[in-house]
Amino acid sequence: MQEPIRRTLRPEDARRSNLAVVLRAIYNDSQLSRADLARATGLTKVTVSDLVAELMSGGLVSESGTSGNVRPGKPSTLLTFNATARDILAMDLSARDQLRGAVLSLRGEPILTRVRPLDGAFGDDALVAARELAAELKQAAVHPVLGLGVGTPGTVNTAGSVLAAPNLHWHNLPLQEILHDDLGLPVRVENDANVAVLAERRFAGGPDDLVRIQLSRGVGAGLLVGGRLVHGAASDAGEIGHVVVDEAGGVCGCGKVGCLETWASVPALTARIQADPDRRDALLAEAGHRLGLALAPVVGMLGLQHIVIGGPSQIAATPLLDAARTCIADRTRSEFRPELELVASPLGADAVLLGAAALVLLGELGVG
Repeated sequence: MQEPIRRTLRPEDARRSNLAVVLRAIYNDSQLSRADLARATGLTKVTVSDLVAELMSGGLVSESGTSGNVRPGKPSTLLTFNATARDILAMDLSARDQLRGAVLSLRGEPILTRVRPLDGAFGDDALVAARELAAELKQAAVHPVLGLGVGTPGTVNTAGSVLAAPNLHWHNLPLQEILHDDLGLPVRVENDANVAVLAERRFAGGPDDLVRIQLSRGVGAGLLVGGRLVHGAASDAGEIGHVVVDEAGGVCGCGKVGCLETWASVPALTARIQADPDRRDALLAEAGHRLGLALAPVVGMLGLQHIVIGGPSQIAATPLLDAARTCIADRTRSEFRPELELVASPLGADAVLLGAAALVLLGELGVG
């Protein structure tokens, strides 16, 4: 019988984990003292003081005055997170006609943005454009750089390689490795819908169990369960755009008939509406219904309550949202299930950029 693989927890691993726990607490509440942190984290006061000293030496944390404590004794010194200690570079490769980049603070506040037109480029030409944009962002950073996060369409494995991005004509592209070698910085590459759901949780107050649907050149989904991204055995979790929802529908670019993408992607819906503008609301509702057909089994299986729809405001609009919500509710309703919350994303066009920043925060600082 094969012996189970055992991983020994090294002291440096435990310290790194404890640093992340303390930093995450300060990031989320900049009115905590060292004693508050010890109570909140379960760590000893000595350990907390040692970890805070390390975070302060790195510039990530500083003291911000004293508490207004009316109890006897010396007032507590409060700690605050320094959002300008590092810059985060972020890139959004999901749009059809352009690549977007930004330099952001550790709070996700934009310092500057850059846009690089694609002009129909794909394959090696699109890769060159992405590399040039990354280099431009590094040059434009005003503080030490924590890392670069990239949200890209397609199937991306845990090593940051793009296994397949048909619209960019990328296959088995080690994008994370290429950009790391170019920049000499930590780089994290993830599917665009996956980073967008991280943005909903970190920057829009989303819950730990959440689905975010990305309506763009295709249809993708990012799924959080217990606060963790679900990747799937083949790194293709969330690829709902090619789930068949209409066997009598049109031919999809993947070769199947009636995929969700033929109904609910931005290009497909835009073309339908332009051909019959008087039926705009009805066409959006039809697309929403089919989106609901694809999502209902997921909601029923995982017991999800929160769904966020991202995409252009003229597409992720009330008729589509209402139809999707109704379809899911009709197919999953029970006396035990709470009312489904299905809303448009508040993050607008910046969801993928913010998600790329959230990816770096999570990977480099443990702030999720």
